[in-house]
Amino acid sequence: MNSSTQEYLHNLITQCREELLESVLPFWLEHGLDREYGGILTCVDRDGTLMDGTKSVWFQGRAAYILSYVYNHVDPRPEYLAAAKSILDFAEQHCVDPEDGRWYFEVTREGLPLRKRRYVFSETFGIIAMAEYALASGDKSYAVKALKLFRQVQEWLETPGALPPKYLPTQPAIGHSILMILMNTAAVLRQVVDDPILERQVEKSYEAIRHKLWHPEYHIILESVTPEGNLIDTLGGRTINPGHCIETSWFLMEVGHAFPSLSISDEMRTFGLEVLDGAWEWGWDEPYGGIINFLDCKGFPSQDYSQDMKFWWPQTEAAIAHLYAYKETGREEYLESHKKALDWAWTHLRDAEYPEWYGYLHRDGTVAQPAKGNLFKGPFHIPRMLTKLIILSQELLGE
Repeated sequence: MNSSTQEYLHNLITQCREELLESVLPFWLEHGLDREYGGILTCVDRDGTLMDGTKSVWFQGRAAYILSYVYNHVDPRPEYLAAAKSILDFAEQHCVDPEDGRWYFEVTREGLPLRKRRYVFSETFGIIAMAEYALASGDKSYAVKALKLFRQVQEWLETPGALPPKYLPTQPAIGHSILMILMNTAAVLRQVVDDPILERQVEKSYEAIRHKLWHPEYHIILESVTPEGNLIDTLGGRTINPGHCIETSWFLMEVGHAFPSLSISDEMRTFGLEVLDGAWEWGWDEPYGGIINFLDCKGFPSQDYSQDMKFWWPQTEAAIAHLYAYKETGREEYLESHKKALDWAWTHLRDAEYPEWYGYLHRDGTVAQPAKGNLFKGPFHIPRMLTKLIILSQELLGE
């Protein structure tokens, strides 16, 4: 590694620490942490003004995870751990349906249930929160609860009729999102428990992603395919989500390291690089910069209304994935792509007047709406990127 790269990484650590600890996390602790009812609020305007007290159950898990993650890897402030515990307490008390153990999708500010969806993403974010908090606090009871919920999620997914289907049996399909999330969830949980169920999930996710969802003729992972792995030749079936593919690419690299005993661990990391290359080809918008939302693998117009927008999270995933790829390979082109992605995100998404970052941009990078949060955006992708870039830079520098 040359001296200019070393200097860049040192500066990146300083830049990310300052943004994380002096802007992003203070914003959410001041405006999001609900000191009256517990939990985290995310529907806030540009300056942090509360727009809606509805609570995203996704973000009870995501926020508790991030606070514990930063505590474990960047700055062990007691206030982070206390906030994570407060959010987890709210989630366990108010966000779980006592009838079936499923987690809700939305609750009122006070914690009354509003909505439950067929997905199990609320549960997976709860699992990573409990696992990371167990690591931070040393309270092993959270690791036990996380593993129990992981087993329950698998049971729901594998039991016909336990979860409502997205489509009727006319069009059976397997999806990318849940497979990638379960793979990452297993890796986070592996930090605090060692159970064969985690390796089995990683193998299952990898098998489906590598041999069914990955279509080499398009050099991309599709969002859904038939159970046999065939293209569903419809507007929905041809959907490419570059951000998801980029996120999966660094999950594959990370999981390969988290499960070194697996015979496929090296193969997973190599495949992660291939996924990243294809997703970057499809996703980077050369005229305007940034990662575009959705494309059609056959080149037809995408049906999604936000298809040419630039959301915040694919940009953060691109910055992580390319620095991870540089760490894996030492290839300078990955470092340059990392810089390209991060510079675009920092320039267009970061609010120069108020803390935190915008979430929704037009294709040309102008702000589509300035709110800092809603039911889907809150303290997760941006602080995770800042934390992950610090960790990767330190590893590259041997610190």
